[in-house]
Amino acid sequence: MEHRFLSIHYQLHSMSDNERTLEEQTTREHPFQFISGFGISLEALEKHVINLEKDTEFDFTLAPAEAFGDYDPEGVHKLEREVFCIDGKFDTQHVYPGAIITLTDTEGKHFMARVTETDKDGVTVDTNHPLAGKTLNFTGEVIENRPATDEEINALIRHMAGGCGGCGGHCGDGGCGNGGCGDGGCGEGGCGEGGCGEGCGHCHE
Repeated sequence: MEHRFLSIHYQLHSMSDNERTLEEQTTREHPFQFISGFGISLEALEKHVINLEKDTEFDFTLAPAEAFGDYDPEGVHKLEREVFCIDGKFDTQHVYPGAIITLTDTEGKHFMARVTETDKDGVTVDTNHPLAGKTLNFTGEVIENRPATDEEINALIRHMAGGCGGCGGHCGDGGCGNGGCGDGGCGEGGCGEGGCGEGCGHCHE
């Protein structure tokens, strides 16, 4: 399989009841750059742009099943406040409603979650991707599409081995394969705002 280097800029809207909500956008100056075949972008996104030539515009819509799946109510959990204490004090600096935090499961695997509520009884977190259950519309343009070089592929493999598990659909400013994972960065909830290792729609996951 040939791995291709793609650079695209786009607007990402979620669609609901004939209303469009802008979720994320990149620019020609700060595009989303990725190498195909590594799970960095949404598989459906790759399929739509992989064969498009430079300067080609695109406009396509993905159902939830093609993007980040349906919203799962069982992905919401309430954890004890002690889990988020440092030296006996609750970590208010990093744990607050809306914050994206890194958690570890019983097997030692890291995953991202969004804090939805904090109270005296505990912390409620949502492990669903922020764009789960949403129909997504991508519009934009291909800036570059060419075979990836061995150097680029090896650099990406080293980068992923260092902790970036790949982005779902977009990586905010910079992007995976361009020295980083959006504004949030790997291990901070998102590529943009979605999340490396969780998938983006942002790259947020």
